[in-house]
Amino acid sequence: MKFHEEINRRRTFGIISHPDAGKTTLTEKLLLFGGAIQEAGAVKSNKIKKGATSDFMEIERQRGISVATSVLAFEYDGYKINILDTPGHKDFAEDTFRTLTAVDSVIVVIDVAKGVEEQTEKLVEVCRMRNIPMIVFINKLDREGKDAFDLLDEIEQKLNLKVVPLSFPIGMGYDFKGIYNIWEKNINLFSGDSRKNIEETIEIKDLSSVELDKLVGEKSANTLREEVELVQGIYPEFNKEAYLNGEQQPVFFGSALNNFGVRELLDCFVAIAPKPRPKKSEERLVNPDEDKFSGFVFKIHANMDPNHRDRLAFIKIVSGKFERNTPYLHVRNNKKLKFSSPNAFFAEKKEIVDVSYPGDIVGLHDTGNFKIGDTLTEGEELHYKGIPSFSPEHFRYINNADPMKSKQLAKGIDQLMDEGVAQLFTLELNGRKVIGTVGALQYEVIQYRLEHEYGAKCSYENLNVHKACWVQPTDPKNAEFKDFKNVKQRYLAKDKKGQLVFLADSPFSLQMTKDKYSTIKFHYTSEYS
Repeated sequence: MKFHEEINRRRTFGIISHPDAGKTTLTEKLLLFGGAIQEAGAVKSNKIKKGATSDFMEIERQRGISVATSVLAFEYDGYKINILDTPGHKDFAEDTFRTLTAVDSVIVVIDVAKGVEEQTEKLVEVCRMRNIPMIVFINKLDREGKDAFDLLDEIEQKLNLKVVPLSFPIGMGYDFKGIYNIWEKNINLFSGDSRKNIEETIEIKDLSSVELDKLVGEKSANTLREEVELVQGIYPEFNKEAYLNGEQQPVFFGSALNNFGVRELLDCFVAIAPKPRPKKSEERLVNPDEDKFSGFVFKIHANMDPNHRDRLAFIKIVSGKFERNTPYLHVRNNKKLKFSSPNAFFAEKKEIVDVSYPGDIVGLHDTGNFKIGDTLTEGEELHYKGIPSFSPEHFRYINNADPMKSKQLAKGIDQLMDEGVAQLFTLELNGRKVIGTVGALQYEVIQYRLEHEYGAKCSYENLNVHKACWVQPTDPKNAEFKDFKNVKQRYLAKDKKGQLVFLADSPFSLQMTKDKYSTIKFHYTSEYS
């Protein structure tokens, strides 16, 4: 019985947004409610040197952005909540796509003034492809922003979502009085005092009562009555089934920085969000309540502790119980491994756990056995799908800037690529190494980490590549394939797994190549089926 109870009380989700919409601040406030931290460090404020609990790499602290996905867990109201904090910066989109394979639901944060931004559109599209249940949180209501109805329209049109407001703001910016919680039928008044940890809520079952006029003033009360009537007229009623199937998205309003509207979001979230969901493997659909353990690696983080060259592989548990010191099968290597100190997380703090359940994320110390996408099981051969590499946007040669440190450089590049920070291509012609990234900021991160974590210096050289295309293996005797390999020799490389990649230098040459070699298949992601 306990096993099923543990599964039912797990909620594993990611928070996604455009940079600066307030994702890290919201994460912190959720931790505050869970009692996991005592004081929130304002991410923006330079006065508070602590920095946000969930940003723990030096470059993140300097820039005020989240670069690495961290895992944060806390208990709230009898539920065990696992948050996967994703990088907001678009240069780290690939890390976020991978993280979305490990969540059961998502909270989308939208800035009230900026509305739907490009990064949000991309991430929501990935969630929609996978039917991940989403809740929308419209943030920064204490600032001047767009009209609530205009925002809801924008979310429906740009993100292609079906929204259902479960709370509604009373005024906005300077006139912001508070929030009416449609879900719980109460009012939360805004005092503007961010030091107050938890605001008082006042129950209001009937919006037509005089009580409302006394609380927010006659004008605001009348506006609220009209708006809530409109909401109930325009938007469908909340339907939990539709939400869980990814067909309907509840919306909450608030201000994460002022800790306002966050409790309402959290209370509704634990009530409606899905418990751990079944996951598709290449072989079959795996259910969380199966007896046998299985899980997959969705992220690898090197050097969590700069004093020790340690790597942590983050594993999402899909089914069964994961127990410490029990041998499990590493499917790709076909060998048994056991782990004496599996970690559970709370930002920088890690603790050793004896048992973990479906929905949990466990960090396993790794000496180089794991790659992203690897599966661990109790013996069954399973391969979980959905952690592809995308064709990078930027390509540069990487050169060693200190010949005495070539060993450290090779090791550093190797480990950072295992982590999925970027992709490494080795040219067939001369063995030169090319690094491909989704965003240019990645190069800075790689340079910084190579120097500070591996003592190696590197320099870059631009390389004109339009797209990396994975070439589907073809019979080597095929005359067309032989000709392609001869003619395009300078543009061919191998990725880290040894797959053949064609580095096309322009859209025109890519099209010409596809037309000329029609029997060869080219793919924009490394995982094609």
